[in-house]
Amino acid sequence: MHPPALSRLQAVLQDHIDRRILPGAVALIEHRGQRVLHAALGAQGPAPDAPPMARDSLFRIYSMTKPVVSLAILMLMEQGRLQLAHPVSRYLPAFAGQQVFTPQGLVPVQRDATVHDLLRHTAGLGYAWDEGPVAQQYRAARIGSRRHSNRQQAEALGPLPLMRQPGSGWEYSRATDVLGAILEVVEGGTLGAVLERLILGPLGMGETGFWVPGPRHHRIAEAFAKDPETGAAVLLNDVRQPPVFESGGGGLVSTAADYARFLQMMLGGGSLDGQRLVSRTAVEFMTADHLGSIPLADAIMAPGYGFGLGVAVRREAGLGTRPGSAGQYSWSGMAGTVFFVDPAEDLFAILLTQAPGQLIHLIELFPALVYAAL
Repeated sequence: MHPPALSRLQAVLQDHIDRRILPGAVALIEHRGQRVLHAALGAQGPAPDAPPMARDSLFRIYSMTKPVVSLAILMLMEQGRLQLAHPVSRYLPAFAGQQVFTPQGLVPVQRDATVHDLLRHTAGLGYAWDEGPVAQQYRAARIGSRRHSNRQQAEALGPLPLMRQPGSGWEYSRATDVLGAILEVVEGGTLGAVLERLILGPLGMGETGFWVPGPRHHRIAEAFAKDPETGAAVLLNDVRQPPVFESGGGGLVSTAADYARFLQMMLGGGSLDGQRLVSRTAVEFMTADHLGSIPLADAIMAPGYGFGLGVAVRREAGLGTRPGSAGQYSWSGMAGTVFFVDPAEDLFAILLTQAPGQLIHLIELFPALVYAAL
């Protein structure tokens, strides 16, 4: 890769830090099996006495949890322990007999939502970010409360009206939280224990989990108390105590080096350092477009992208507003974390910061800076 461009990437991030847009950041890039950048810039938080950002600083990665949980589901598929065509209600009875909200009233589902629908966010669920009738019911049922277990979340969510018929549209949703509950049912134990057994332990991801033990608290990265542009209060998950809700959709904490182990395994076709988690074909299946002509009901997805099983998938080099090859896959986390993998370039890159208001900006900025170094 082009060293001046890598230097420019760090300079741009440092400028964001100097202008107090970001408290600090860690960037990691691997190209053709070589780590070409692993830089820590700025501070771990906004306080005057905050320690310098370190390469092993810990970040709430929020929705970058989704690919990890999705891979665990595919691992069970390959073991013959579940099938993606099975209805969700086979594992979680609360999802039986679902109904769909329409302006004219509730109507029965035309077909049951499947595990496949959960993986590709076509199960009719949502995140209830709007003010509509379904969102009101999500809030009344306290969907997403960190005081409820995965099983309790699923039992509360299953009977609520769907936002659309299963399979009729892509909508970013709590589907991966439901996948976490399915993992608990099939594997037994908490989601954290399941992920440790299936993925985190075998890959040596010892810094990744749903909470941070006391001896590591000094390494947790923090955000500004208020968004530097809007002045809105910034509230992130408290990860210093074990949560009741181990959110498969957004609960993990990790480091750049730990998450790089996961992406190395993915880019390596399911294996890393002699540990085979899944087959090459499962990775290719996960990172293929699973939407086809299914419409996008949510503006989160950028032009030129479809969706695989837990990751966005670039359909073609054009249409998008940021560079990337066809077949590139990626996702991000609410607090300002971003990754992408480009198999055609034998490349992956990770950017970790804690700046929720800058996520959309960073999703555009970071790939442009990385591809400029090729």
